[in-house]
Amino acid sequence: MALSIGIVGLPNVGKSTLFTAMTNKGGLAANYPFATIEPNVGIVPVPDDRLRALAEIDHPAKIVPATVEFVDIAGLVAGASQGEGLGNQFLANIRETDAIAEVVRFFGDPDVTHVAGKVDPQSDVDTIKTELILADIATVEKAIPRLEKEAKRDKSGAAKLEAARKVLAGLNEGHRARTLGLTEDEVAAIYELHLLTMKPMLYIANVDEDAVDAELPEIDGCTPVPISAKVEADIAELAEMDPDEAKEYMEALGLTDSGLARLIREAYHLLGLQSYFTSGETETRAWTIPVGAKAPQAAGVIHSDFERGFIKAETASFEDYVALGGEKGCRDAGKLRQEGKDYVVQDGDVMHFKFNV
Repeated sequence: MALSIGIVGLPNVGKSTLFTAMTNKGGLAANYPFATIEPNVGIVPVPDDRLRALAEIDHPAKIVPATVEFVDIAGLVAGASQGEGLGNQFLANIRETDAIAEVVRFFGDPDVTHVAGKVDPQSDVDTIKTELILADIATVEKAIPRLEKEAKRDKSGAAKLEAARKVLAGLNEGHRARTLGLTEDEVAAIYELHLLTMKPMLYIANVDEDAVDAELPEIDGCTPVPISAKVEADIAELAEMDPDEAKEYMEALGLTDSGLARLIREAYHLLGLQSYFTSGETETRAWTIPVGAKAPQAAGVIHSDFERGFIKAETASFEDYVALGGEKGCRDAGKLRQEGKDYVVQDGDVMHFKFNV
């Protein structure tokens, strides 16, 4: 399962600069609103040092990391839900993503225009939040007449209508749908509406270069990830020419990993995701699954036939696999386990599936 994250924010907060640095993709970065018109999409590998450790044991023909899709969506402005700026076409682009990462301007460069005339992170957050809520209000209000007709026909329609009315009330009070304490049944009932405020939110604080390791106050109940788009651009440029120089530059700034790595780590945590591995002569590969996934579900990420015809999974922990020199060492030491359909896959498991269809 590929993770998709939409990058949003007001114009000129550094979204496109950050996107370009993280994805090595040439998004248009300009010092004026709406430089990004069509959403740029970049696929980036998930940084995971465990892949290299496994590859050193199995010497595969190729290494395949898990990936994240970043979608750079044009700057939203106040009134976007009513068509201001470039309006609802960008709200529609957000609907296709698994999560939203909002870039919030903390940097103070006077040469970069702020759409509101001053740097005010909380005001920026409130503007975006309001626009997403207003867009969802319009979606729910439009759906309710249809749901009222469905409610007259069957009980499932009545449940959808009740859930929609509950969400509409919360939205009208200024709350995101995700924060309304909905039950699993209520979440399922409104799923078809694809509400923007049901999506998990990450906040990226685009800070000055000397604040990349700063501790920042929470935004809307979440701790923002401090990233300097300029620093990320410098790291990306150096990494292409000399990875060791890029590493030295990061160390000089007190960074142990890139902003991209920290952002992806936070996204995995927020969405309840983890990785397991398959490894052998053909390839060493990372696969993304939900935390709590059972072995057949994990197998299904490779191919639906693996899940449908699942028999068992030969499994070793990453730590045992590395310490014992691979599959044979784990087998000889009794650390290669035979796991069935009820096994809950753990982060870092190295797995080989047996199936029959």
